Amino acid sequence: MSQLTVSEKKNTNFVLNVGVGLKDFIRHNLGIILGFLVLCIVISIVNPNFLSSNNLMNVLRQTSTNLYLALAMTMIIILGGIDLSVGSIMAVVGVVTTALIAQSGVPVYLAVIAGVLVGILIGSVNGYVVATTVIPPFIVTLATMNIARGAAYVLTDGKPVRVMSDSFNFIGSGYVGGVVPMPVVYLIIILLLCYLIMNKTKLGRYMYAVGGNADAAKFSGINIKKVKFFAYTFSGLMASVAGIVLASRMFSGQPTAGNGAELDAIAAVVLGGTSMTGGSGRIGGTVIGALIIGVLSNGLNLMGVSSFWQYIVKGIVILVAVYADVIKKRKA
Repeated sequence: MSQLTVSEKKNTNFVLNVGVGLKDFIRHNLGIILGFLVLCIVISIVNPNFLSSNNLMNVLRQTSTNLYLALAMTMIIILGGIDLSVGSIMAVVGVVTTALIAQSGVPVYLAVIAGVLVGILIGSVNGYVVATTVIPPFIVTLATMNIARGAAYVLTDGKPVRVMSDSFNFIGSGYVGGVVPMPVVYLIIILLLCYLIMNKTKLGRYMYAVGGNADAAKFSGINIKKVKFFAYTFSGLMASVAGIVLASRMFSGQPTAGNGAELDAIAAVVLGGTSMTGGSGRIGGTVIGALIIGVLSNGLNLMGVSSFWQYIVKGIVILVAVYADVIKKRKA
């Protein structure tokens, strides 16, 4: 038998790695994958419109905003932390960006950059305080959640800021090739970035180490402060992206935007199998968790279920997911 060429060996290794990675992904997420498929089947039986191409694209568009937050939240929860401020960051970033465009005449690209910098600044404040003090992340981000939400109301006097710019509205409402929504394009890029960080860099390994045992990580030479600072700053960046996309889709900056978004992000992370105690979790699981939340919300809407009941359902889903995680850890 002739020997394989270098090119053939590379192709063979790539196929083998993809196959192993896919099997590993399915093995770790088999439960939620089956749950997701069952949920889709049930909703499609109740309402066949669920499987229409327009509705599926709508689900992806809505889920993408939650996933921006959830992917960063995965990193923070793996570290053993929490970030309650992401929904409020979305609001303040949205109103700052739209106000600069509509009221100050700032070019769209500069306003977007300014909005992103605001989100990064708030995230870095969270990261600095969490990393350098003994204040629990829950308290730190609860405080910034209120500060950011209050700032959004103060800047707008509680009123929405309308934007009638086609270039700005394209950010969240446009399509690539008339088929793929722009928010989904951003999601693909962000998902790839997060996958590389968590699976191909030292920083990703450090997050798991810090979340698993912070003292052991410190003694092994890991700079815990830098790892925490990065995670919360990245969360601020993702919240700013979500805030700008949402403002673009609504054609306005709303001081109430992102209300409860942190709960949807946490629910997606927990459903995806990330432990609330830190040290374990996977980006792929979070993606499935977010899809479950998105499909569940969309299905309830199609069935005419009140939005008030949807809060109850999501709360039950979070409780069940956390309980399942506790049982799993006890058995391990």
